[in-house]
Amino acid sequence: MSTFNAVDERFMTRALALAQRGRTRPNPMVGAVFVRDGVILGEGFHQRAGEPHAEVEAIRAAKGESLKGATLYVTLEPCCHQGKTGPCTEALKPLGLARVVVAMLDPYPEVNGKGVEALRAAGIRVDVGLQEAQAQRINEAFVLSQTLQRPFLIAKWAMTLDGRTSTDLGESKWITNAAARQFVHQLRGQVDAVMVGIGTVVRDDPQLTVRMPGHEGPQPLRIIVDGHLKIGPKARILNDPDGGKVIIATAQPSHREKRRELTENGHDVVVVDSENRRVDPVRLMRELHARGVQSILLEGGRQLAGSMFAADMVDRVVGFLAPKILGGSAVGGPIVGWGIPEMEQALRLTDITVRQFGDNICVDGRVDRRRRGRG
Repeated sequence: MSTFNAVDERFMTRALALAQRGRTRPNPMVGAVFVRDGVILGEGFHQRAGEPHAEVEAIRAAKGESLKGATLYVTLEPCCHQGKTGPCTEALKPLGLARVVVAMLDPYPEVNGKGVEALRAAGIRVDVGLQEAQAQRINEAFVLSQTLQRPFLIAKWAMTLDGRTSTDLGESKWITNAAARQFVHQLRGQVDAVMVGIGTVVRDDPQLTVRMPGHEGPQPLRIIVDGHLKIGPKARILNDPDGGKVIIATAQPSHREKRRELTENGHDVVVVDSENRRVDPVRLMRELHARGVQSILLEGGRQLAGSMFAADMVDRVVGFLAPKILGGSAVGGPIVGWGIPEMEQALRLTDITVRQFGDNICVDGRVDRRRRGRG
């Protein structure tokens, strides 16, 4: 069993901090640090998909200095296969390293343990598991998509103090303040896709784009779950030239003419098999995974949220609470069509962060499946 000391902790913490500087989707974020006698010889991180991996960047940063006898601290198992770049294990073998410390194994099937085996076969000591939980957290979407073959799903909602997400007339703009809404734009910039139900499109006519100063990355894919293909041609989301691609997921195989029109306008209509004429959440998530989507922000649709919770598809919840009271006679909570019968069975969150945006409060946590005995 590997044992780690304070020096190991220090340099792995540094590697994790470096990793988070990358903008690597769909690749994982990785940081690497070469150390000898307590001195950093070279460090680097994977900056963007298709560019050199963290280990190669760290070798370059050493600027030709010998790395013989050094220890490499790396947040993810070095790759051992040929992709857009060469295998990192082959770059590491000739260096004469004394040791490699790996935070976590790579869940990607072509690597998963094989990179560690290749280094050990070359006579290099490899220790695995230092700050593993932290390493998994910064790449949680990548890890989940590789292990469960579906995207990582964040359910987000905003509600008043009395639990309403809209008035009885359907008005929901704006429950939260400007600072809270700006944070939502940050979330959009961190995911591959933003998803809403058709009801949200009809009621709010949203754009679902990232609109904040300094955003340089691509716009997220926008997904509309529209079981009966009700979306109108004038919907703002379909007519935003800067918004990027739109996928309309439907359970209705007919309406061929409408599907053709949407496709000709540059959108993608996906017919998801369903037994009840509603889009099946499990099949939808599998289809999106097959299209390379690793992370989704679910922003609207009470029925859609309920179906995702019912199918155990939700991994993180970001809930905003505003000090407003609406009252009313209609049911106005953020989830419809799914519920827990007994309080002790309630779905719980873990790893919770509480943020305050002026007079708005945000509770952000991961779904704790362990407490439900579900994995």
